[in-house]
Amino acid sequence: MKGSSLSDENLVLLGRSAAELEGWSVDQGQPSFRGRQLHEWIYQKGAKDLQSITVLPKSWRSSLQQSGVMIGRLHEINRQVSNDLTTKLLLGTRDGETIEAVGIPTKNRLTVCVSSQIGCPMACRFCATGKGGLQRSLAASEIVDQVLSVREAMGRRPSHIVFMGMGEPLLNTSSLMEAISCINNDLGIGQRRITVSTVGVPDALAELAELALERLGRAQFTLAVSLHAPNQKLRENLIPTAKTYPFESLLRDCRHYLEITGRRVSFEYILIGNINDHQHHADELADKVGGFQSHVNLIAYNPIDEEDFQRPTPSRIESFMQILQQRGIAVSLRASRGLDKNAACGQLRRQYA
Repeated sequence: MKGSSLSDENLVLLGRSAAELEGWSVDQGQPSFRGRQLHEWIYQKGAKDLQSITVLPKSWRSSLQQSGVMIGRLHEINRQVSNDLTTKLLLGTRDGETIEAVGIPTKNRLTVCVSSQIGCPMACRFCATGKGGLQRSLAASEIVDQVLSVREAMGRRPSHIVFMGMGEPLLNTSSLMEAISCINNDLGIGQRRITVSTVGVPDALAELAELALERLGRAQFTLAVSLHAPNQKLRENLIPTAKTYPFESLLRDCRHYLEITGRRVSFEYILIGNINDHQHHADELADKVGGFQSHVNLIAYNPIDEEDFQRPTPSRIESFMQILQQRGIAVSLRASRGLDKNAACGQLRRQYA
């Protein structure tokens, strides 16, 4: 499979479409309907290994297993369930690494927060994931597996997917496109219910738009750009890699992305107490994104052990929101979930390590 970071990924069936599985079955000397059976058992029934797919001939299952062919599922190492039922899974990969996936439930929806890399090279100060650096990027099958694993753990069909877990998705765009295609076509979750979050990679936004049009036929997923500051100086303090990507260049690229795709951009802004949550920060942010077809999503900081940052007070959050609203900026506040169980991204993995 394209974009693989594992040497045996060509032997993995998870991540392949129904047409690919049919063609592969024919190549294996089987009728094409065997591919449709594989597809149903992998994506609808959640089969974890070939031996459990009892509709397949036993001799073929044994032959495939001896050849090293596998479904390619991850295994659950740890599960933490918060008081609000947010469920964080620590999943083990075939090469002994670990990744996090999170299920965030409400009455009418189940959002799965998925990781795109093991670790992260972006080193954002407020993020536990970046403290350990990058190990490798994930294969598409490892991304899709997170959705299946949360579905199984929570006994509900996911409705929304957000690429806001471990890693920088735009440093793994090939696997990202494969995973979105699979989630869309094989799991039946529409692109408009998928969000890709990035802290910003130079020259990557236009490439993402073009790649989506090429690989997916359209770019209907939501792009969420993590600003977290209203100016370059403060952004560099919070996100060291921002030194290579000037604030104005990032905004220019966001406008170009909008021109290519026709999709508005969502700006993520983590409010950190007494760091970036003052009224003048809100005014400055409004100056930067005003007149832009966009939306600002405010997020109250989730503390991690490695930094002394604090959550903003409710009054600071309310004041920040009011200023943006008064300036005509579309804004929302993301509800904090799982605060009693290592809410910040990467904490469960670091605790386990």
